Amino acid sequence: MPRKFSGTRKTGRPARPGRVIGWIFMGLLLLLMTCWGVMAIWYSNLPPSLRPWAAGGFGIISLLIPLLVRPRRRGVIAYLCIFALVVGWWLTIPPSNSRDWQSDVAVLPSATIAGDKVTIHNIRNCDYRSETDYTCRYYDRTFDLEKLRSVDGFLVYWGSPLIAHTMLSFGFEGQGPVCFSIETRKEKGEEYSAIKGFFKQYELTYIVADERDLVRLRSNYRKEDVYLYRLKTEPELARNVFLDYLRQVNRIHERAEWYNALTSNCTTNIRGHTAPYNQNAKFDWRIIVNGFIDEMMYERGTINTSLPFAELKKRSYINARAQGADKDSDFSRRIREWLPGVER
Repeated sequence: MPRKFSGTRKTGRPARPGRVIGWIFMGLLLLLMTCWGVMAIWYSNLPPSLRPWAAGGFGIISLLIPLLVRPRRRGVIAYLCIFALVVGWWLTIPPSNSRDWQSDVAVLPSATIAGDKVTIHNIRNCDYRSETDYTCRYYDRTFDLEKLRSVDGFLVYWGSPLIAHTMLSFGFEGQGPVCFSIETRKEKGEEYSAIKGFFKQYELTYIVADERDLVRLRSNYRKEDVYLYRLKTEPELARNVFLDYLRQVNRIHERAEWYNALTSNCTTNIRGHTAPYNQNAKFDWRIIVNGFIDEMMYERGTINTSLPFAELKKRSYINARAQGADKDSDFSRRIREWLPGVER
């Protein structure tokens, strides 16, 4: 008499919900990784005629391997190997300081540090006739760190209220302020793209300039909304952050670095300069969605808190004062008139 099968193995057994969710999550993750890989290849230094084929080929292969190779784990491993090759290649794409740059970013600043005396070379001072019509001039100036008295933050909105451009300005007694703007270094004919900013399309640059240059360009010619806040900083912190800025200026002068819209931009780099010296520089989601960074600073007491935040922001809006001062040599003082937290 034939024996009856009494094993526990079954066919057609429904998959456990947790397993299904796990594979769905894995599929979405692989899809996101594929999208990143396709765009990384598309916005790369490959010859333009080759990019569509390379990007499309990677996308098709990446989608087919996990679907066709069995068991699925083997397909996922094969996919990860191909993706790792793309990431490895992408990481080796080098930045350069030798390109046909736009005239406003063609000259890199540098600094010489000797004790309490700091000489900044190639401070920019563009004379604007319009946003795109200007003459750039440069000069050197020596600053005495013992006379560093203030640090001010600029918040510039050019479109969405969620995102802003941030700049820091360091004020020296008897010498006025010097302003730093962390930006993309664009080539002639190149326009900024938020998407390209994630994919090694722009080198990073630190512009060191007069406020009549960096601030007036935005408030008077681009008609962007500019807010100015006096930061509450101890002298030692201000000094350390200023020197950290200059060390980065020198590093870029010696060796180019990539700009990245998420990890190496105007705001994340400011945090990078302040975090080693400031215990209050904890990460906050508003460092990424930086249109609200003034709200974060208000909550932390980094800016003036004697007024309700809405009133402080209203009084920190400087466009009218900047447009009234325009080419006045006293521009920096005039944009700070009646600014909360600034002594008069």
